[in-house]
Amino acid sequence: MDILKVKGKGPLEGKIKVAGAKNAMTKLLVASLLSDKKCIFYNVPNIGDVEITINLCKEIGSEVQWDRENGVIEIITKELKTSYIPQRFSGANRIPILMIGALLGRTFDDIIIPTVGGDEIGKRAVDFHVEALKKLGATVEYKIMKKEGAYFAHAYNGLQGNVIQLPFPSVGATENCILAGVRAKGITIIKNAAIEPEITDLILFLQKLGSTIVVESDRTIRIVGTTEFREVEHRVLFDRIEAASYAMAGIATRGRVFVEGAQQLHMISFLNKVREIGGHFEVKNEGIEFFYSSPLRGGVHVETDVHPGFMTDWQQPYCVLLTQAEGLSVIHETVYENRFGYTKTLKEMGADIQIFKTCLGPKMCRYSTHNHEHSIVVKGNAPLQGKEIAIPDLRAGFAYVMAALLATGESIISGLQYLDRGYEDLVTKLQSLGADVARIQTKPDTTPIKSPLSKEPPLKVENKEKVKV
Repeated sequence: MDILKVKGKGPLEGKIKVAGAKNAMTKLLVASLLSDKKCIFYNVPNIGDVEITINLCKEIGSEVQWDRENGVIEIITKELKTSYIPQRFSGANRIPILMIGALLGRTFDDIIIPTVGGDEIGKRAVDFHVEALKKLGATVEYKIMKKEGAYFAHAYNGLQGNVIQLPFPSVGATENCILAGVRAKGITIIKNAAIEPEITDLILFLQKLGSTIVVESDRTIRIVGTTEFREVEHRVLFDRIEAASYAMAGIATRGRVFVEGAQQLHMISFLNKVREIGGHFEVKNEGIEFFYSSPLRGGVHVETDVHPGFMTDWQQPYCVLLTQAEGLSVIHETVYENRFGYTKTLKEMGADIQIFKTCLGPKMCRYSTHNHEHSIVVKGNAPLQGKEIAIPDLRAGFAYVMAALLATGESIISGLQYLDRGYEDLVTKLQSLGADVARIQTKPDTTPIKSPLSKEPPLKVENKEKVKV
C-alpha cells in the first residue's frame, strides 16, 4: 500500500553503490539445487525477487540463512522433500520454469511447476525451454488443473546429453539447458545460446560447483555432465541494469553521479549510447562516473538486442532520457513485442512519443510481420508535468520515477511492489543524491484476502489431456 511522493528538484549529485544483479542471484539460487553441498553467496541484493526465489527453494527442501544487512546467503539442499511447486507461486516471477532444468537430474519423480510469471511486457513463451529439455530425454507436458495450468516434467530414465539448437538466443531457455546439462550423461551442446554476463556468472558458479563448461566464440556452450559436486563460495556480479538506471537519471537531471560497482565490460553498448546522445562518463577503478556538461543531442537510433547488444531493460529509462534531448530519436524493440505500454503515462506527463508497428531501423526483427507496436519515435525537449502514476512493471517503474524527478510539480507513484522486486534501497539511494522523494505508507485496505503464499490443499488434476505449448 506504499506510495512514492516525488518532486522535481534539480540535478542528482553524489555517489551510490550498485547492488548484486537480480538476474544473476535468482538463477544462482536455483543452480544451487543441483547439489547437496553448501553454497555461500556474497553481494546478494535485498530485493523481492530474491525473497520469492528463496521461498521456492525452501518449499522443496532447501535450508537457507540470509544475512540481509551484509548481503550473504548460505543455502544447502541435502535432500528434496518434494518436487511440487505450489500454484501460489504461479505468476510470481520467471524462476519456477528454471526449476525443471535444475531438478530433472536430481529426482526421478514428477516435477510440477506453475505457469511462468513476471512483468506484462509480452509473451513469455516456454516452447524453447520445453523442446530443449525434450532433446535431453525429458517429458514435459502442460496440464489444466482446477483453475490454472501447470507444467509436469520427468526423466524416468535420466537425462542424456544432446545437441540443442535454440531458434533464438533466449536467456531463460539457455539457463534451463545449462542446468539440465550439468547432470545429463555425456555431453550437452547448446547452439545459438544467450551469452549475457549473468549467464557467464552462472557458468562460473557451476564450474566451482564441479561441472565442466566451455563457452565457444560462436554462441555455443558445451557441458560435460557430472554428479560430483563440492561446496562453493561465490560473489555475485553487480547489476548492470541498476547501474545504467542511476547513470541515466544523473545525466537527465543535469547532474553528476558516481556509480560504484558499474563495470565497463558489461555496459559497452550502453556507454556508446550515452556518448552518442552527448552524455559523459569517466571509467574509474571502483566504478563509472556519469555526468551532464552540455545540452543532450537527439537524432539517435537505439535497437534493443541480446548481449552484447543494447539491453531491453535499458530502453525504458533511455526513452525518458531522450525526452530531454534535442530532436527526434528512434527506439526499436526486438526482444519483447509489448514493451512500450509504459509510454502512455509518459505522454500524459507531456512527453512527445509516437508508437509504430513497423521495424524502424535497418534490422527487420522477428516482429516485423506480426502487427506489434514495437518501435517508437521520441521528440525531445518536451516539458514533463507531475501526475499520479500506477507502475505496471519493474523497468517501467524506474522510468516513471526518473520522469517524476524531471517533472514540474509533484508525482504520486503507486505499485511499488514492482520496484521492490529489482531495486535495493531505491529511496535511500535517491535521497543520498539529493532527490526530493519519500516513501509513504497509506491506509491499508482491510478487505480480507487470501495471502498469495498461504497454504493450499494437495494438487488435484482434473484434466490430464496434454495441451499444446
